[in-house]
Amino acid sequence: MHVHPDDADARALDGEPNGKTEAWHILYARPGATAWAGTVPGVGRGRLRQALLDEDFASVLRRLPVRAGDTLYVPAGTVHSFGPGTLVYEIEQTSDLQQHAMRHRMEDGAALGDEQRHANIEALLDRWKPRYRPRFHPGLPLPAVAGTERRVLAAGPYFALERHRAVDGAGLALSFDSAVVLSNVGRPVRLSWDGGTEPLGAGATLLLPAVLARATVHGPADVLVGRVPDLDRDIRAPLTAAGHDPAAVSALGEGV
Repeated sequence: MHVHPDDADARALDGEPNGKTEAWHILYARPGATAWAGTVPGVGRGRLRQALLDEDFASVLRRLPVRAGDTLYVPAGTVHSFGPGTLVYEIEQTSDLQQHAMRHRMEDGAALGDEQRHANIEALLDRWKPRYRPRFHPGLPLPAVAGTERRVLAAGPYFALERHRAVDGAGLALSFDSAVVLSNVGRPVRLSWDGGTEPLGAGATLLLPAVLARATVHGPADVLVGRVPDLDRDIRAPLTAAGHDPAAVSALGEGV
């Protein structure tokens, strides 16, 4: 159970330039799998402190059902953890900052003394933002050419994440003006661009530099595409044109 600082707290409390907002896309979930994300309404610092000391998470935290294909945008400052029986693809700000409430060190599992654990919990509370209560959602589809599907899963100022699928014979044409993180969550595929080609195995990831500008994933394919978006051009405008209302778009993350 832990919290990541936002940018302001990272600078003020940790001496680092940025915090860590993240998003989880669920690739697999056992029946009945759950995750913790955010506190229930009415929980204050004192009540949360005691519940974390007692490991009585159910009394103060929101337990959410987890289903394959859903996504959760987790703003920095949200108390969170996902449980067993899940396979999660996580995209995030570049940061290792966190404060946790557990009885052991996150790095190696070594036991913590009471004094250090209490200090960790106080540091967690300093970075906690009680207003955040994120929800899982299935994402929003965008129009695509025959034989392909495209769905926006999460979007905010730090990253956007989409899932693209193509059947046999269809190619996923990607165009971009910033670096792209391309992760294969399906069968092995082949990626091609002007002047090169590269296989991409199941579970593998490639970083595509912005200078490529275009690439094609040859189907059948099931890939995740992560990048830093222009929120107006890449998110709001195409989703609005596809008929999605502002409330649905804003549920993808922050700032949209």
